[in-house]
Amino acid sequence: MPPPRTLAFIIVAVCFLFGMVSRGLAESFTVFLLPLSAEFGWPRNSLTGIYSVIMLTAGLSAPLAGHLFDRWGPRRLYLLGILALAGGLLVASMATARWHFYLGLSVPIGFAGAALGNVPHTALLSRWFDKNFSTVTALVYSAMGIGTFTVLPLSQVLIDGAGWRQAYVWLGAAAFVILGILIVFLPWKRLAHDGRDRTDQATTAHAGGEPWTFAAVARNPAFWGLFSVYFFTAVGIYAMVVQVVAYLTSVGYSALTAASAFGFTGILTPVGMLSAGWLADRLGRRNTVMATYVLTLAGLLCLYVMQFHSAPWLLPLFVICTGLTLGSRGPLVSTTTATLFRGPNVGAILGAVTLGGGLGGACGSWISGALYDWSGDYNAVLIFSIIGVALGSTPFWLVRALAQR
Repeated sequence: MPPPRTLAFIIVAVCFLFGMVSRGLAESFTVFLLPLSAEFGWPRNSLTGIYSVIMLTAGLSAPLAGHLFDRWGPRRLYLLGILALAGGLLVASMATARWHFYLGLSVPIGFAGAALGNVPHTALLSRWFDKNFSTVTALVYSAMGIGTFTVLPLSQVLIDGAGWRQAYVWLGAAAFVILGILIVFLPWKRLAHDGRDRTDQATTAHAGGEPWTFAAVARNPAFWGLFSVYFFTAVGIYAMVVQVVAYLTSVGYSALTAASAFGFTGILTPVGMLSAGWLADRLGRRNTVMATYVLTLAGLLCLYVMQFHSAPWLLPLFVICTGLTLGSRGPLVSTTTATLFRGPNVGAILGAVTLGGGLGGACGSWISGALYDWSGDYNAVLIFSIIGVALGSTPFWLVRALAQR
């Protein structure tokens, strides 16, 4: 049997690979959009709706994935996620109607994103890491950016060489084989064990001495504070993200420059996540989180000022501030949740907190469009985004358990 340090390294590597593949394949739909549009001639909004359902399903499935992790352990949950991932891609390769994509691709891929994603990863990592927990979790979270950068070009190569249907077949087969090998050969009973070998009741129980239950969690202000962080931050971020390219073109940048600038934020995102995790383990989570909020708000203010001033430094500053903080709060919120509510139900609790982000993202993107239709410009959208992000930071000041972290 490998020593505990080797097992801990294996867990980090497995979580990273699962997250990279599942998120990369979910994001790969953006590459398939044009071939699907060319073949079927469907309206663009119906095609982008397929992607929206993937994201919505992933958010709504997070509590279920956490619950199944608590009851089944990682191996069975990950296997179910792999089957959903490969099956969804196979169904897509044979699809001939829109509902085939909505039900056959979006729902299973979205569920796979939750089952192979950050909720079970964080719950598993919490069993093995106390020291450097934030850093390790941030490393695993950064897999989503790596997955996007690797799977999307691969998908385009397969589409160019064999067509979109065969590309889906190859991607599904590769995911099934590569991830399935890990399910078969790794020592999952040992990996699912608490590698810290300790029974510190203070970390697994609430003040009454019993393990955390949903009833107890629902009465805890820290849970609602963390849920609010995810919800309001997602409201503010997605209100901006969904229209940022269009806004940049409206203030004078070319479409290529606007798209390239926002695309570059994705390159900085893993750097920001890792930096935030490293700093949180040394400066504390609240101090690090507040620094990320300051940078995010600075980036949004740069956007707002662009319509009045054409200073060349505004766009690079927006890219840097946004890229370094986009997604950086996710690992910090997850590790805080896992630390506060560690115990047999931590997966389900993580899923419930993560649900706030999914709901916030859906609300923010919809309200963003409604505000633009109502006002005819982007001022209301940007102000709404700034308010949402600012509200997302308040629980770290108002909730005692979070303020002490």
